[in-house]
Amino acid sequence: MSKHIRIILPLLFLLAQMSYAQTQAITGRVTSSDDNAGLPGVSVSVKGRTLGTQTDATGNFTLNVGSDATLVFSFIGFSSVEERVGNRSVINVKLQADVRNLNEVVVTGYGQQIKRELTGNIAKIRSSDIQDQPVTTFDQALQGKAAGVQVNSGSGKLGQGIQVRVRGQSSVSASNQPLYVVDGTPVTTDDLSINDATTNPLSDINPQDIESIEILKDASAGAIYGSRAANGVVLITTKKGRSGRTNVTFGIQAGSSTPTRKLEFLNTNQYVDFYRQAAANSDRIDGLATNDPDSYTTYMENFFQTQGLGTFGTPQQANTNWGDLGYQAAPFQQYDMNINGGNDKTTFYLSGQLLDQKGILIGNALTRYSGRINLDHKISDRFRVGFNTGLSRTLNKRLSGDRQFDNPVQMVALPPMTPSTDPTTGLPVGTPPGDISIPSYYNPIINLQNSIFNTTVYRNISNVYGQLGIVKGLTFRTEFGLDVLNQQEERYYNSKTQRNTGYPGGLGQFRTVRVENYTTNNFFNYNTTVGRHGLDGVLGMSYQQAEQRSSLAEGQDFPSDAYRMIISAARKTNATSTQSNYSFLSYFVRANYKFTDRYLLGLSARVDGSSRFGQDSRYGFFPAVSAGWVLTEESFLKNTRGISFLKLRASYGRTGNAEIDNFPQLGLFTGDASYAGLPGQRPTQLANPSLKWETTDQADIGLDFGFLNNRLNGEIDYYNKQTTGLLLNVNVPGSTGFATQFRNVGSLENKGFEFVLNTENTTGAFRWTTSLNAATNRNRIKNLQGQIIEGGLNAMSRAVEGQPLGVFFTPEYAGVDAANGDALWYKNATNTDGSIDRATTNVYNEAQRVVVGSPLPKWTGGVTNTFSYKGFSLSVFFTGVFGNDINFYGVGRFSSANGRFEDNQTVNQLAAWTAQNTNTDVPEARLFFNNGAQPSSRFILDGSFVRLRNATLAYNLPKTLINRVKLNTVRVFVTGLNLLTFTKYAGWDPEVNADDVVTNIAQGYDFYTAPQARTITGGINIGF
Repeated sequence: MSKHIRIILPLLFLLAQMSYAQTQAITGRVTSSDDNAGLPGVSVSVKGRTLGTQTDATGNFTLNVGSDATLVFSFIGFSSVEERVGNRSVINVKLQADVRNLNEVVVTGYGQQIKRELTGNIAKIRSSDIQDQPVTTFDQALQGKAAGVQVNSGSGKLGQGIQVRVRGQSSVSASNQPLYVVDGTPVTTDDLSINDATTNPLSDINPQDIESIEILKDASAGAIYGSRAANGVVLITTKKGRSGRTNVTFGIQAGSSTPTRKLEFLNTNQYVDFYRQAAANSDRIDGLATNDPDSYTTYMENFFQTQGLGTFGTPQQANTNWGDLGYQAAPFQQYDMNINGGNDKTTFYLSGQLLDQKGILIGNALTRYSGRINLDHKISDRFRVGFNTGLSRTLNKRLSGDRQFDNPVQMVALPPMTPSTDPTTGLPVGTPPGDISIPSYYNPIINLQNSIFNTTVYRNISNVYGQLGIVKGLTFRTEFGLDVLNQQEERYYNSKTQRNTGYPGGLGQFRTVRVENYTTNNFFNYNTTVGRHGLDGVLGMSYQQAEQRSSLAEGQDFPSDAYRMIISAARKTNATSTQSNYSFLSYFVRANYKFTDRYLLGLSARVDGSSRFGQDSRYGFFPAVSAGWVLTEESFLKNTRGISFLKLRASYGRTGNAEIDNFPQLGLFTGDASYAGLPGQRPTQLANPSLKWETTDQADIGLDFGFLNNRLNGEIDYYNKQTTGLLLNVNVPGSTGFATQFRNVGSLENKGFEFVLNTENTTGAFRWTTSLNAATNRNRIKNLQGQIIEGGLNAMSRAVEGQPLGVFFTPEYAGVDAANGDALWYKNATNTDGSIDRATTNVYNEAQRVVVGSPLPKWTGGVTNTFSYKGFSLSVFFTGVFGNDINFYGVGRFSSANGRFEDNQTVNQLAAWTAQNTNTDVPEARLFFNNGAQPSSRFILDGSFVRLRNATLAYNLPKTLINRVKLNTVRVFVTGLNLLTFTKYAGWDPEVNADDVVTNIAQGYDFYTAPQARTITGGINIGF
C-alpha cells in the first residue's frame, strides 16, 4: 500500500503543478452597448463550473481560469454572452439589452420556469416597466402593460378601489378581481371601507420594492391555485439582495398634479339668460303669465336674487366658477432608499419610502411610510433560510362617495352668481351662522375646516421560509406567511356641516377593522435532466386562515365644535362589533416534461377545501394540461434563415372562484331586540349544504414567435373561458320562510384574442424598441335560468341571458321634435311579424326598454416606444380602450338636462331647441319639466379613448464623471402621467366608475366622478 502511495502522491503533485501552470488571470471590462458605460454586478462565471465573480462598480472584473475555459457574462435585462478564453488575458465584453429574453426566468406558482419552456400564458412585468411612475399603487402601473389585462382606476381620488380584469368578467355576483400573491402569501384585497366608496388595500405596498409581476392568465398557469384562479393570479416578487459589494440607492421625486380635463359650465350671464328662457317655456306650457306671482319666471327671478344677485351684489360682482374651486394644488413628493448586497452565504435587501401626495380634489391626500427587509442565508450547501418583511403605515384623507352632496365635483351644479365666501362672515357661503339656504345645494368647501374622514392602515406582509436539499435535484421548502392589516377610520362632522343629514350637533364615528391572514405552504420540488429528457415537478400542500374583526362607535351632539372625540358626545347613538373568518386547505401537484428541448408537456392539479362551501361539496378538483412544440428545434426549421424561434402551445384546465362573503352555505341567525324590546334571535339566511365553487373551464392556444435573431418577437393567443355554477341569490318559494337562497345557477363565457409584438427597430448608439399589445374579449351570459338581475341608477344595468354582463337597458332616445322641442323616444314595439316599429313618441312611458350599449370594452391595448442614445432615454407609452359605453345619466339628469332643475348646466345645453334653432339634439329648456332628462340612451355615451399614459425622459450621467466622486450611478428624469387623452366622451374622464355605484353589474357610471390626475414629476436616482 505504501508503495502505491509513494507513486500516486508525486503524480497528484505533478497534475496540480500542470493545472496551476495552465491557470491564468483574466481581466476585462463589461459595458453596455447603449452608452459604453461600465455595468456593475454582471455575473462572470465559468461554463460548467461553480467558479465565478461579479464586475465591480465600473464594470471591471478579474478571474483566474484555464485557457480552455468559457466565460459566461449574464445580467438581468441583457442578452448573455459567452467568450472562450484561449490565449487571451484581457477580455472586454459589450452586452446588448434584450427585448425579450427567451432564457429569462418567469415566476410560476410555487416555482420558476424559463420563458422558452412555458406552455401556459404568463405575462411578466419587470421593475423597470413600472419605475419612476408617480402612482400610489402598483396595479395602476399595470394599465396597458399586459395583453388581456384591463385596469380601470375609476376615479381621480387617491387610494380608491381600482378594477383589474384578466380576460374579462367571469362572475355575476362573486368577485372578478384576480388573486394577489406577494412572495408566496395570498394577501387581503377586500374593501374594508366604512362607506360605499371602496378603498384599495394594495396601496399599502411600495411599488419600488417589486422585482417582477407575473400575471397567470390561462388555466394551465393558474390551475395550481385552484379555486382562487378563475379571475387570474398576480404574483408579486419583491427584490432580493445580491452577493458582492454593498449597493446603496437613493431617489427623490417631486412634482404636482392637475385634472386631465374640466367641463365648462354656464357663467352668471349665461345662467340667467338660459333659466329665464327655461322658466318662460314652462309658463307657456302651463298657461301662466310671466309676471304671475306663481309663475316659473317669478320663482326663477327670486332664485337669482336670493342666491346672489340681490343678496351679495350684481352679476359683475359674483361670477363664481365652482368647478375650479373643487380642485386644489396637488404637490407630489417621494423619497426612496434601498441597500442591497451580501456574500456567498448571506444576501440582504433593505428599503424605505416616504410618499406624500395631495389629490386634485380639495381635502384629499395620501401619505405612506413603508420599509422592507429581505434576508436570505445559506446555512450549508443543503439548507437555506430567509425572511421577507414589509411594513407600512398609510394615511388616506378621504372624501365622501361620488353621489354625496359634499363631493367636491358636485360643486359644478351650484349657481354661478353665488359667491364662494359670505362677505358678512368671511366663511364659505352656507356656513352657519350665515344663511344656510344659500347656495341651493350644500357647499363642500365647508367640509375643509369642519370635518374629518381619515383612514389609517398599519400593514405587515411577511414571509419566512426554509429550504432543504434532500438529494440532487430534490428540495423541500416550507413557508409561513402573514398579512396583518389594521385599519382605523375616523369620521367627524361638526355643527357647521352636512345640513341635510339631520345631525345639527355634529356626528362622530370611529371604526376599527383588523384582518389576520395566515398562510403556510409546504412542498417538494424536483428537477432533473437525463440525456434528452428533462423533468421538474412540485408536490405540496397549502393552508390559509383569515379572520376579520371590526367594531364601530358613534356619537352625536357635541358641546361645541372644539370637541370631536366620541367620549364628548352627549348621545352615544351606535355601537357594534362583528367577526368573520374563512379557511382553505389545499393539495397541489405539477409536472413539466421536455424532450430534446422541443416537445413540452405540463400537468397540474389542485384539490381545494373551503369553509365557504357546503358540507356536501366542500372540496373541489382543479386539473390542467398543457403542451408545447418548439418548431425551430425541428430539422425542417432549425436552420431556416430569418426564423429565430417558433413555439406552438395549447392548454386546457379548470379553475374556480371562491371570492364571496363568508358563510353563504349556512343557515344563519341574528340576535337583536324582539317583541317588547326583549332580547331574541331570528333566522336571516336559508342554508344550502350543496353550495360549491363557480368553475371556469378554459382552453388556450398560442403561438410564440421570433424573427431576425429575435429582433421581432411576440405572441398570439386565442382563449375560450366557460364559467358554470354561478353563485347567485335565487328566488325560492315563500313556504321556506325566506325570499332567496344562495345557489349555483347559470353560466357565462368569455372569448378573445391576444396579440403581443416586440421589435428592436434600430441598434447601435441610437436604439429604438417598440412593445405593443392588444386584446379583444367578448362576454356573454349563457344561462341564468330565466332570471333578470338589475342594478345601477334607475336599474339601467342588467344581467340577462344572451347579453354581456351589465348591459345598459333603457329607452332609446330619438332626438328632438323639430316642431315643438319635445324629447322623443323610439317606441320599439315588436309587430306580430317580428319587425320593429321605429315610430317615435314624446311620451316616455310608451317607449320600450332595449339594450342600448355595454360598459365592457371590445378592445384594449398599449404601445411603448423607447429611444436611447448614449446616456439619454425616452419612453413614450400609450394605452387604449375601445368599444365600451359610459352611463352619463348620474350627471346628465341634473347638469345636462336642459334646465330641468336649478343646477348649473354644461355649456352644450345652450344648444337647446328654440323656434330659431330646430336642428338640435338638445330638447327645449323647461324648468321643472322632465323633457328628455329621463333615463335613456341619450346619456349612454361612447367611452373609447386613447391616452398618453406615461412619458419619461431620463439621462444617465457618464461613468467617467460620477466615478470621480465615488458614485456608481446618477440618473435624472422627468415623468409625465396621463399627459393627453383623445376621446369623444362628453364627461370629465372616460376612465370612470362611480365609486359608490359600481358593482359587477353596474359598470361604467359617471356620477360627478373625479377625472384622472395629470401628474408631472422630476427626480434623481443616485447609486453608490
